[in-house]
Amino acid sequence: MSTSTEFPGPVKWFDDRLGIAKIGKKNLRKIFPDHWSFMLGEIALYSFIILILTGTFLTFWFKPSMAEVQYQGSYSLLKGVHMSEAYASTLNLSFDIRGGLLMRQIHHWAAVLFIAAMMVHLLRMFFTGAFRKPRELNWLIGFGMLFLGIIEGFIGYGLPDDLLSGTGLRITNGMIQASPVVGTYMNFFIFGGEFPGGDFVSRFFIAHVLLIPGIILGLVTVHLFLVVYHKHTQYAGPGRTQNNVVGYPLFPVYTAKAGGFFFVVFGITALMGALMQINPVWLYGPYDPAAVTAGSQPDWYMGWLEGSVRIFPGFESHFWGITLSWNLIIPALIVPPAFVTLVALYPFIEGWITGDKREHHLLDRPRDVPTRTGIGVAFITFYALLWVGGGNDVLATHFHISLNSVTWFLRFAVILGPILAFWITRRWAISLQRADQDRLLHGLETGVIVRSAEGKYTEKHQPISTYEAYSLTARDRILPQEIGPDTDDNGVRAPRRALNKARAALSRFYYADAVQKPTTEEIEEAHEHAHDADEIHELTEDTETYREVTSDHS
Repeated sequence: MSTSTEFPGPVKWFDDRLGIAKIGKKNLRKIFPDHWSFMLGEIALYSFIILILTGTFLTFWFKPSMAEVQYQGSYSLLKGVHMSEAYASTLNLSFDIRGGLLMRQIHHWAAVLFIAAMMVHLLRMFFTGAFRKPRELNWLIGFGMLFLGIIEGFIGYGLPDDLLSGTGLRITNGMIQASPVVGTYMNFFIFGGEFPGGDFVSRFFIAHVLLIPGIILGLVTVHLFLVVYHKHTQYAGPGRTQNNVVGYPLFPVYTAKAGGFFFVVFGITALMGALMQINPVWLYGPYDPAAVTAGSQPDWYMGWLEGSVRIFPGFESHFWGITLSWNLIIPALIVPPAFVTLVALYPFIEGWITGDKREHHLLDRPRDVPTRTGIGVAFITFYALLWVGGGNDVLATHFHISLNSVTWFLRFAVILGPILAFWITRRWAISLQRADQDRLLHGLETGVIVRSAEGKYTEKHQPISTYEAYSLTARDRILPQEIGPDTDDNGVRAPRRALNKARAALSRFYYADAVQKPTTEEIEEAHEHAHDADEIHELTEDTETYREVTSDHS
């Protein structure tokens, strides 16, 4: 009996026309490695699903209109107040629709979790080198999803048309208008006229529920396809090479795991929505361009952009009747795009500096690439200090210090902090490398002191396990790029000489002071210096294993 005849009738019908048995047999047995850090991407995916489900519920009652109405709902403190239909429908969702407030809060918490999970997932990819060939495109897709997620969150934050979100949109309006030449046109296109305009809620609504989610959904699909096509990266360990994947099949193991984990994420998000208040728009009232909320803060993922604007010194220039507000152009229109572009293109920058064109399916330990790890921590420090700047007024009032002192400190710290963080992290990673090298060559300290016949005291060492030795040697010996001769065999000057010199200098800096993996000969020589006969025997037994391990990774 053929396999397809064993299926139930409807399944057999589809199998006869689509060949789902053959497709399923190949893909459902796909092997995926197992590690807790791989679940970060799953959290982002499941949060996105929760956003779609709860967002669909909210669209049934939300009215994306700026038409003015008089509120007559259940919230007595605002009864009789004139407001937009968008704000009134948000209040109705919160107080008059059964389960509306719960859905609103789950939706908001899921958005926060979605962006946070994507950020941490990308950090995991960065520090372990998961962006290297052939996964550069997936890095760009992930970065694009993060960028779109932030835009999507900010647009959704502005839809209720309350005073807090209106204050954030007012700041955005100022940044847009600061754009030379095109600022005014962009402002009228987005807001439908002079701020706040009469169309921005309806325009934001279409982008929020249709345009951006559709693009993110498409990117998620491509991202998952590339994960399957390239095979999933894995951490180094015995039996794991660049050419295989050690783990469990998609079905039934990961199917059961993923299903259970989805309900865990959904349950935690639901608990947060039920027990942790977020964005109580009824406390702020409807948006009024003449009013502002004291101590207003955007959602956390927008804090670094606001901090960049807050801590930058205020100055302007005037040319031929045109005012250039450098205090908005530089911190809002130059620094953030430049920072985002640098991070997005980092895989290509690192590949050019190192000259590494090989495919990588084993992940790095952050300590084994100290310069990349230092750069990553510098990026985080820069982002964090700008993020702190977004709450400089809150810090000043809560800790009873001068607002000017906080601002001036951050102006220097945002420049010096990343440099200091890079240097400390890089030296720390190199120190950890040296500790690993010592453990690999000499074993673990036992605390047992041995006296030789000559009266010399030494400490007895115990060899590390084969598993740990494999993990410590699962990396390559890489040398910096060389400049090459000035001329070729015919005496013709080599092209792009200055560029190649710069590349060689950057390559030397990238690998400076990094500890290279020991060779088989170095390991054997270290083992010969064992001081105890039993220890010599134990080390010698593992020598063949070490030789095999190091030769496999050479």
